[in-house]
Amino acid sequence: MAQRSKIFEAHYKDYCRQIASVDFASIRDRLDIHIENNIAQIPFFNKPYQVSGQGIFKMDNKTADYMTCVILAKYVLLCPDQLYLDGDWCTFRDFKRQAHFTNANFFNTETIGQIKAYFSGRLTDLKIACKKMNGTALEMDLNYDLAVWFTALPRLSLLLLMNDADEEFPAECKVLFQRQGEYYLDPESLAMTSGLLAKKLIAADKNKEGECNDKI
Repeated sequence: MAQRSKIFEAHYKDYCRQIASVDFASIRDRLDIHIENNIAQIPFFNKPYQVSGQGIFKMDNKTADYMTCVILAKYVLLCPDQLYLDGDWCTFRDFKRQAHFTNANFFNTETIGQIKAYFSGRLTDLKIACKKMNGTALEMDLNYDLAVWFTALPRLSLLLLMNDADEEFPAECKVLFQRQGEYYLDPESLAMTSGLLAKKLIAADKNKEGECNDKI
């Protein structure tokens, strides 16, 4: 565990070093972020974070968890050289660069597997968790019990689709991405983002006293 922490710390410091050399003004509009005092203000799942060469912090000035740090660092460092806007939904497999991702099972295990295992037979609880996560019901003619849109980053939203288990069929779950997402994050970070969505939904369910927002 100590060795793993040292590796994480080394990666974190390297990300900060690279971010310190970024001209935030030149990427602000492409990433749709706010810059103040050379610090990028980036919302991640509707929570504000501060990103700069000094570190990646929550608004309480505590360092963000490691996966969030990686995703926010990559969002800044991988900023494309032009604006890409393609909001069509696609699967993780549809991303062109996904074929080069050596741990593609991470998406199935940490995202789909986690949601199905935890929320199967508990559709109402999943709906409540989605509300706590500021999810928005998607008004489309989809053959699913639940379809909820989440804004992960300014240029990346996720769509959760779920059919609950019944007497004949097991639960069915899909998480779709906006197609433009692959221009803003690498495959590993995209998989980590959906994995964090699963973790946040489970945490929201465990926090039974959390407030709910928009109706789903």
